[in-house]
Amino acid sequence: MSRASRFLTISATAVLAVGLSACSSGGTTGSSSDGGDFETITIKHALGTTTIDAKPERVATVNWANQEVPLALGVVPVGMAAATFGDDDDNGMLPWVEDKLKDLDAETPALFDETDGIDFEAVADTNPDVILAAYSGLTQEDYDTLSEIAPTVAYPETAWGTPWREMIEINSEAMGMKAEGEELVGKLEKEIADTAAKFPQLDGTTAMFLTHVDSTDLSEVSFYTTHDTRVAFFDDLGLSQPKSIEDASATTDLFSLTQSAEQADAFNDVDVIVTYGDDTLVAALEADPVLSQMPAVKNKAIVALPSTGPLGTAANPTPLSISYVLGEYTELLAQAADKQ
Repeated sequence: MSRASRFLTISATAVLAVGLSACSSGGTTGSSSDGGDFETITIKHALGTTTIDAKPERVATVNWANQEVPLALGVVPVGMAAATFGDDDDNGMLPWVEDKLKDLDAETPALFDETDGIDFEAVADTNPDVILAAYSGLTQEDYDTLSEIAPTVAYPETAWGTPWREMIEINSEAMGMKAEGEELVGKLEKEIADTAAKFPQLDGTTAMFLTHVDSTDLSEVSFYTTHDTRVAFFDDLGLSQPKSIEDASATTDLFSLTQSAEQADAFNDVDVIVTYGDDTLVAALEADPVLSQMPAVKNKAIVALPSTGPLGTAANPTPLSISYVLGEYTELLAQAADKQ
């Protein structure tokens, strides 16, 4: 039996109780709008339309990074997904999330174990008024089940393809904090622009992001498309998209593609490569008779991010991680750009 089916079978009563509790106040801090002035919010997204009739007081989040929107706005979720990638101390939270909770003098929210998918029972146990998932990979079944618990906001178009701005805008609107979300976007945009301005060599430099590469088998090249938020972040930093990546991305709505290494000359317009790995991977790329001919490899213009730990995680920009690693990440890109 699937987790969703098991939840629906044993928790119908709990879901009813959650629906009733949505009318009561509780669990989060930092609410900025007067509930008496709240106007019904309707948000259309890829999996349906969500209506929120009262200002949420208990905010839960599922899937990657959605908790960072309420936290950045001073609201502590009642529950959020545990971090399984980039967690530096195995406590289920990324360091920038820990820092923000400390700033807010808040206890750790309930952490949902999503190793095997959404833990619907754990989400229901937090009695949320709204569930945020603007950046997510929810299936229709996931969304339908979560919507039985509380109004749920999913991704606008592509699973795992919501840019950080839209993540903030959609999740903040669902919380009744649209204006605060827009202010946060503006603040981060200025921070990014000010940082990128310190590295003019990024302007016009083209970059591609290889996905996790197996150094023992380089017969194929896998890369993130322009639909992925890691690649979209290049634009924020002043980098340019290679025509090869743009053309490949135009053929699909997937966030990654794979191509035979024999066709690696298609990427001769790439100045800088970003990937997850270490010196062993870089050495393997440089030793490969085909991939070593790529200009970025030949020029040693490779940014190898740790596959675990905060820096590698934050290459995928999120509301709190941007400020945490922006300077270090941008400097690494600039060092690679200098080698082209």
